[in-house]
Amino acid sequence: MKAALRNYHARMQRVLDHIDRHLDDDLDLDTLSGVAAYSKYHFHRQFTATFGLSVHRYVQLARMKRASFRLAYRDGQSVTDVALDAGYEAPDAFARAFRQRLGQSPSSFQKSPDWEPWHAAFGPLDDARSKLMQTTFTPDDVTIQDVPTTKVAIVEHRGDPTTLGATIQRFIAWRKAAGLHPSTNPTFNVWRSERQPADPADYSIDLCVGTDGPIDESENVKAGEIPGGRCAVLRVVGATHNLEPAALYLYRDWLPESGEEARDFPLYCRRLTLFPEVPEHETVAELFLPLK
Repeated sequence: MKAALRNYHARMQRVLDHIDRHLDDDLDLDTLSGVAAYSKYHFHRQFTATFGLSVHRYVQLARMKRASFRLAYRDGQSVTDVALDAGYEAPDAFARAFRQRLGQSPSSFQKSPDWEPWHAAFGPLDDARSKLMQTTFTPDDVTIQDVPTTKVAIVEHRGDPTTLGATIQRFIAWRKAAGLHPSTNPTFNVWRSERQPADPADYSIDLCVGTDGPIDESENVKAGEIPGGRCAVLRVVGATHNLEPAALYLYRDWLPESGEEARDFPLYCRRLTLFPEVPEHETVAELFLPLK
């Protein structure tokens, strides 16, 4: 029975990966049921039962999420180009759908995104993706590495996680102005609180970029470092928007069983590939648990 369930999940995962990879293509029921190798007469019911969203709604949300990222985080993207990339033949139709979903016009969102409705709009999509994300790991997935000290520029986020998008925008704008591209200067997140603290105001994370260059701290950017030393490292591929299952495994399972002791520095991750530069299922992150 377990083997049959794994096979079913693998077929459905193929569908999600295909959607991610082909958001610009025609993702009709015939195509996606063929990817899953299921009858199209049953596939849409199976998909809805598994993910809590219809195939059509899932594809719409995936396209709209990518469009919102391009508007918020990419300079020089016209609303017309983003609309066409999202599968709309006319910017007006895209604008109506965008406003209906997010409560803002695309041009207004591009200038000043309201992130709280954004989280509400795409919560169902993230919930659907989480149905099949890897939540179990084994000791073989963890390596112990000696990592070097890395000097970083830090943009701090303190407070409600629903406002994190604005801090990310500020971080991206600063690193672009400083010429610190992700391909040459690594991206780190240092978690200084739980992902969902009891009081959202207690949420705390540092957005970091590796750099040896001078940092003008007048721009709300701090100079700091990620200390070197022994670390337990867990690599996660796909679903890197939610690294909590991997973090829980390191703290709850791996650390007690390993006999190691955690060092006095928070859990952090290095983001090796980022959405929307790659499809979501191809995003890669490495978690680092500092050890004594």
